[in-house]
Amino acid sequence: MTDTQTNDLLHFSSDYMQGAHPAVLDALVRTNMESTSGYGTDHYCVEAAQAILEACNCPDGEVRFLMGGTQTNTFVIDALLHPWQGVISAATGHINVHEAGSIEAGGHKVISLDHTNGKLSATAIDKTVQAWEQDDNREHMVQPAMVYLSQPTEYGTLYSTAELEAIAEVCTAHNLKLFVDGARLAYALAAPQNDVSLADLARIADVFYIGGTKCGLLFGEAVVFTKKGMVNGLTPLIKQHGGLLAKGRLLGVQFKELFKDGLYERIGQTALECATRIKKRLAEKGFDLYIDSPTNQVFFVATDAQLAWLSNHAEYGFMERLDDNRVVVRFATCWSTTHKDTDKLLECIDQMAEL
Repeated sequence: MTDTQTNDLLHFSSDYMQGAHPAVLDALVRTNMESTSGYGTDHYCVEAAQAILEACNCPDGEVRFLMGGTQTNTFVIDALLHPWQGVISAATGHINVHEAGSIEAGGHKVISLDHTNGKLSATAIDKTVQAWEQDDNREHMVQPAMVYLSQPTEYGTLYSTAELEAIAEVCTAHNLKLFVDGARLAYALAAPQNDVSLADLARIADVFYIGGTKCGLLFGEAVVFTKKGMVNGLTPLIKQHGGLLAKGRLLGVQFKELFKDGLYERIGQTALECATRIKKRLAEKGFDLYIDSPTNQVFFVATDAQLAWLSNHAEYGFMERLDDNRVVVRFATCWSTTHKDTDKLLECIDQMAEL
């Protein structure tokens, strides 16, 4: 579908279709005619990095800015692994399913494990690593050397602090790095069920990133290495991955604004309010929730006839086919979703339920 064809549709297919939060866009406009040094050496990047480290209570950390999620994942994994090492991920993990083999293209195998609602368990990770350690042929095999998680997961579910600590304990015992993908982190932080703070992530993980593209920025992700000097040559590595933005201050300006007055931790609240309303109406109208996500992604089961009708009224995400007549559909809200548009979607749900 072209943009012209979708202009009259409700937009609930993803959380990165809009531009930037007004405060972020205003900051870009205000600073537009300034001249600064390039490649992330400007004072905006320095100030943004400091604001992030303060919010994470991570004074010994190091922040680097990149442009997109897949680029960030490939950079971090490549930076922390040797060529013979691989990364453990849930089978549903973004690096395993939706990054076009980028990790493998960089020379690292993704070791996919079964999951529960998108989440890995410490037990499953431990068994996988022990199997490699106890194999006499391990020198001929890919070594599991990192665990990749996302908060929230691809299914919008959340790891608890206790779950992350258990996984970190396994990682420490086996000398694995723990990497947390935070592309949608703002929506996790805003969830009432969440008990994992930025400071918790900095304390538990070796490295994590704070998503901007899906959370109010035009583009940008902030990688937090929780200890300085964890990787030598960060700048040339970022350059090799095409992530060293010449006008790096564009990232610094945006993240500085996003971390002013707690905006990042508030920016997902409306998205969650709207998602909760959508889930409630789906349940009231007899739709089965595929997974009860506490964040901004809503997964439900629809018939082919219902989906065909919905296609003429709203954009949505098609997740998977369950059988010959039923599919899993995703609605995604975001920082810019309005209650007015949500009201219209609720009307669509009412009509769809009658089919």
